[in-house]
Amino acid sequence: MTTTEQHINPKLVKVLESISDPEIPVLSIMDMGVVRSAVIENDIVKIEITPTYSGCPAMDVIGDDIKRAMQKAGYIAEVDLILHPAWTTDWITPRGRKALEDYGIAAPLDEEADKSVLLEGKQLVKCPQCGSANTKMISQFGSTACKAQFQCNDCQEPFDYFKCLK
Repeated sequence: MTTTEQHINPKLVKVLESISDPEIPVLSIMDMGVVRSAVIENDIVKIEITPTYSGCPAMDVIGDDIKRAMQKAGYIAEVDLILHPAWTTDWITPRGRKALEDYGIAAPLDEEADKSVLLEGKQLVKCPQCGSANTKMISQFGSTACKAQFQCNDCQEPFDYFKCLK
């Protein structure tokens, strides 16, 4: 399986899309890209998920939420955590990126732009409230370790920026 390839049984997609990321409830676990495979074998749903980073505290909750949702849909599920290939922000779907911004979190940039923003202070992150790129980093860490805290110099609103992870 390549980093962008997923093996998802079409019968399971709707159930998986109904499960929200516990830290960003406007995103489904499918939009976050943490579901790597979901197959039905001998009447058991086997699902593999990849954490957004190795210490992500949400993975146990996501696993329990998957089991509950599958049980409600009439399935028995087994959930396995896989670490390879490592999750990347490239796996966030376009719908997920839009949902992030609509929720007030700036979506991740590409790797080079991310380094320029976080290490050199370049103004590339657009404010999700007003769209201005006249923003500044307040802290390398935001509400979670995978986000940085920014503020817009135009509308003065603070916001999180979802760091690019590769």
